Amino acid sequence: MADITRRLGWRHLRGAPTAHIRHHRSGRLLHDGPGLSFWFRALTAALSEVPVDDRELAMTFHARTSDFQDVAVQATVTYRISDPALASARLDFSVDPDTGVWRGAPLEQLGTLLTETAQQHALAVLARTPLSSALVDGVTAVRERIAAGLDAEPRLPATGIEVVAVRVMAIRPEPEVERALRTPAREQIQQEADKATYERRAVAVERERAIAENELDSQIELARREEQLVDQRGTNARREAEEHAAADGVRAEAEATRTVRLADAEAARSVRLARAEAEGSREVGDARAYAQAAWLRVHADVDVATLNALTGTRLAENLPNIDSVTISPDVLTGLLARLGAGGGEAGA
Repeated sequence: MADITRRLGWRHLRGAPTAHIRHHRSGRLLHDGPGLSFWFRALTAALSEVPVDDRELAMTFHARTSDFQDVAVQATVTYRISDPALASARLDFSVDPDTGVWRGAPLEQLGTLLTETAQQHALAVLARTPLSSALVDGVTAVRERIAAGLDAEPRLPATGIEVVAVRVMAIRPEPEVERALRTPAREQIQQEADKATYERRAVAVERERAIAENELDSQIELARREEQLVDQRGTNARREAEEHAAADGVRAEAEATRTVRLADAEAARSVRLARAEAEGSREVGDARAYAQAAWLRVHADVDVATLNALTGTRLAENLPNIDSVTISPDVLTGLLARLGAGGGEAGA
């Protein structure tokens, strides 16, 4: 929309760079171009503003497929006005000189033209296409058919319209049909999910079986090795016992040999000692016999009185040591009596 200001009966228009302004006065074109700015008088001026930027036209329309199923088509057409002079001549782009607002609705007319043309070509394609094909490949076919139809439409270049691009976002069936169509796919997806679950479980079971077999093989191998270990330990114990027995035999034999040798040595020493003792005893006996013989030879020439004296001396030498003698009155009386009796016998 153009920006118009008032100054003392005059008007000033300032247009946008994307708006083509045409100013006529008394049937004569005074200003023509985008982004213009000029003064004019409202009573004598005829103004039109044609947008020259790219515009998006979203459209939604219903169609029917070859199998009589209703579908909704969502599309967008990008267009621009390539010839503003021709467009302003064919459509009403005039603006109010006081407010700068369009007097009519030219863009709505363009939208109706583009929508009806696109819908006509889309209906022609979908009417020969079954629903399943329309949902699978219909977007591309409808877009190509609409683009080709708009390019071949003579009214568009005659109005100064240029189609830039055509996009078809979706072709959707009715909600009930869409749910019915989703059911097989969902069931197939569910079946594939169940199959994947079963396969995963089967793989898990197979892995568990393999793990169990590995554990069993490990246990069998461990038991076999334990058996070999027990056999080896028995062999080692038997060999150790044999070695201990052989060592004990060697030690016993050595001990017996040593004992025999010690016994022989002890016997020889005892024999030598016995011989020495016998020899000593014999020599001692001979010495004693010689001394006794000498003693007898010495005493043979001695008289009896001397022998008695010697005998008393020997007896005295062999008597025990008497420290004190206690004489009781009874003993003393007896001794005195005996002495008295002996004295009397002697006097007589």
